[in-house]
Amino acid sequence: MTIPADHVVLARDLVKSFQTAGGQVAVLNGVDLTLRRGESLAVTGESGSGKSTLLHLIAGLDLPDSGQLTVLGQDIARGDARADDRTRAALRRDQVGMIFQQFNLIPSLTVAANLSFQARLADRHDPARQAELAEALGLSALLDRYPEQLSGGQQQRVAIGRALGGQPPLVLADEPTGNLDEATGDAVAALMLALVRQQGTSLVLVTHSQRLAALCDRRVHLSAGRLA
Repeated sequence: MTIPADHVVLARDLVKSFQTAGGQVAVLNGVDLTLRRGESLAVTGESGSGKSTLLHLIAGLDLPDSGQLTVLGQDIARGDARADDRTRAALRRDQVGMIFQQFNLIPSLTVAANLSFQARLADRHDPARQAELAEALGLSALLDRYPEQLSGGQQQRVAIGRALGGQPPLVLADEPTGNLDEATGDAVAALMLALVRQQGTSLVLVTHSQRLAALCDRRVHLSAGRLA
């Protein structure tokens, strides 16, 4: 598969199914997807439509049953299984920021340590950049606190800062405002998109919210295992 220079994600005919007690269930059935550098893309769909499955494939947390998938120039859908594990883990560590609905902060670390965690793993920790992010996210006065001492909106802002701290070329967000009230969620989402655009980072945002999806450059809808 030839990869255009400005493409961060290129997927062709992705198929993914899962074994259940009732038999094999197809979740993705021939998905094609492109994401260009600096572009924000919203993926919408009903609960259970496979949005999170698609994001997990892009993140290399799972492998497709068939199809082609290239992320940041890396073919992560084929090859030796052990090499794939190493390649996908390195990709997530060094080049992909991830934001989850459940925040997934490390409870034993302060806000400052959580903010720097991903950047340190990628060996790209920049104290000046972290200070800028903390200021932009309204966290400068909270750096010595622990996650349990924060509101839901504050925790999600820490999660966003952690994902962006190492300035990755790709950020994947899975229902990032799902645990927040509407007003807080809208504010956090707008802040996330502003920071992503400022960095020139590409974003795939999985959401059920049409309001949130409308903030992205482009949106696609997942239904019956296909994107439209």
